[in-house]
Amino acid sequence: MRIAAIDQGTTSTRLLLAEGTGDIRIAHSVRHGQHYPKPGWVEHDPLELLRNVAACVAEAGQVDAVGLDNQGESCLAWDAASGEPLSPVIVWQDSRTRETLERLRADGAEELTLARAGLPLDPYFSASKLGWIMANVPAARAALAAGRLRLGTTDSFFLDRLGGRFVTDATTASRTSLMNLATCTWDEELCHLFGVPIEALPPIGPTAGTVIATIGKVPLTASVVDQQAALYGHGCRKPGDAKITFGTGAFALALTGSRIVRSPETGLLPTVAWKIGDETTYAVDGGVYDAGAAVEWLGRIGLMKGVEELQSFAEPAAIDRDLVFVPALSGLACPHWDRSAAGLWLGLSADTTRELMLQSALEGIALATADVIGAMDGEVVLGSTLSIDGGLSRSPYFTQFLADALQRRVVTQSFDELTGLGCAALAALALNGELPPPQDESSVLDGRRGKGSNWRSKFADAVSRCRGWRQ
Repeated sequence: MRIAAIDQGTTSTRLLLAEGTGDIRIAHSVRHGQHYPKPGWVEHDPLELLRNVAACVAEAGQVDAVGLDNQGESCLAWDAASGEPLSPVIVWQDSRTRETLERLRADGAEELTLARAGLPLDPYFSASKLGWIMANVPAARAALAAGRLRLGTTDSFFLDRLGGRFVTDATTASRTSLMNLATCTWDEELCHLFGVPIEALPPIGPTAGTVIATIGKVPLTASVVDQQAALYGHGCRKPGDAKITFGTGAFALALTGSRIVRSPETGLLPTVAWKIGDETTYAVDGGVYDAGAAVEWLGRIGLMKGVEELQSFAEPAAIDRDLVFVPALSGLACPHWDRSAAGLWLGLSADTTRELMLQSALEGIALATADVIGAMDGEVVLGSTLSIDGGLSRSPYFTQFLADALQRRVVTQSFDELTGLGCAALAALALNGELPPPQDESSVLDGRRGKGSNWRSKFADAVSRCRGWRQ
């Protein structure tokens, strides 16, 4: 058995090949452009993404099945007849619809989105982006009038163009704020609220377990959001199993089984983990907008010379020396959901060094993540260990600080490609196959007692000071 998984992410598209023998490797990777036409706007070129996905398919060669994972909330419009994009991809990080959503919130609309979709009013999700397209892109309105409009997340665009099937899966649809979480169907009231024509949306199908589309002569048997793919790749299978992926943001998910956790006061989001056949498994989701993005920013402004500077620090924790960083460069996600919050260093003085600022930046990302896990811990009986992956997990200082802040065991994975692995493993289900786990020398770090509660209290104080700044 030979499975290909295409991981179409925020900054690149990667091809993972998994052999039944246990050989798992990245066979191709290509980056794409990031476009920022206005403050708060983040876009991708749909045709560039499509070319990169097609290139990965071509590089895969002869395989038994292929899986595709996608960015989640990023979305666009295109013409059903020509296949040509009518808008750019509006990326999940984009915040152009914040003012619109504030007006909806003032009108009491958030009660409906929480009840039906399980999601707050936030630009993060696809619904307001698709509504913005309908309000601001004349070509989309013309296509709707002509019966040729297609709206969707990036997965449905790729599957339509490469496989001839206009479909999405339940995990991706659950991130739009247009799907009824209990029925896994588009909700007419939600579509009306956001100004999204329901007839232009793709049918919602399963995540895996059947042939979803055929690309060339190869069956595509899994289509899934990248973070849910990573959850599967971490080996999470039972309620309470949890993982954190540190990519552009920090994305934490914990399985809840058949239970939909509705806890808006904690900022946690119920979501579909996967739908295999007719069985839907749910999860609870929480995230930090800026993790790897904050690290990239440190390099871009010249504060960080290279990621090797983040491995260790000779001095005690920066927060113990009264320097705190809040990584709210794009606002605060779980548990606050506050786009008006701004990034903050608190405690700067004349003797603050560059190294100390780097150290506090890592600690701030870890403490923001600890707030997410703390919220989860109050709603889900989490397992004894927390599995993490992604760029920041390679920093010994960061991972030990996170374990200390959480006061729990953290397991880091030396095999980095867990999103692609999870996507491939889901694709293998349709072949009644199971991929052997990679040869992974993971490391285990236990939280050291003494500092965690004090750190989190001081961080909470700093968070309270950064909120409302952008108003």
